[in-house]
Amino acid sequence: MFSCSCYYLSTSSGSWDEGREDCRNRGGDLLVIDSAEEQKYVSALTGKLVWIGLNDKDTEGSWKWVDGSSPSFTYWSKAQPDNGGGDSRWGEEDCVQISDQGLWNDRSCSASMQWICEKVPTEV
Repeated sequence: MFSCSCYYLSTSSGSWDEGREDCRNRGGDLLVIDSAEEQKYVSALTGKLVWIGLNDKDTEGSWKWVDGSSPSFTYWSKAQPDNGGGDSRWGEEDCVQISDQGLWNDRSCSASMQWICEKVPTEV
C-alpha cells in the first residue's frame, strides 16, 4: 500500500488489454503513477517488466493514463518512446511497460508480460 492505494502484481502474463481487464475485474485498473515517490515505490515493488496504465492508443504520441489524465512527469528509458523505431518486427508500440530499473518503454500492446493493478479507495 502506498498513499492509500492498494497494488496487485499479477502472477500471470498477458497483453496490455488482458491486464487491464483483470485489474477491472478486481475493482481497480492498471497503475497510474501520480508522483516520483509512487514511481520509486512501484519500481522497488515490481523489479521486473510489467504493464502500467499508460498508452497512446487514441492518438500517436499523446500519452494518457487509463484515468484519462496526461502524465505530469515521465521516466522514459533512453531514446523512448520510439513506437518501435519504424521496425515492422515490433509493430505499433502504444502501451507502456515499466522495466526492472523503473524506466518506461513503449511496447506493442499484444506483448505478453505481467501487469500491476492499482485500487484507489473510494469515500463512503
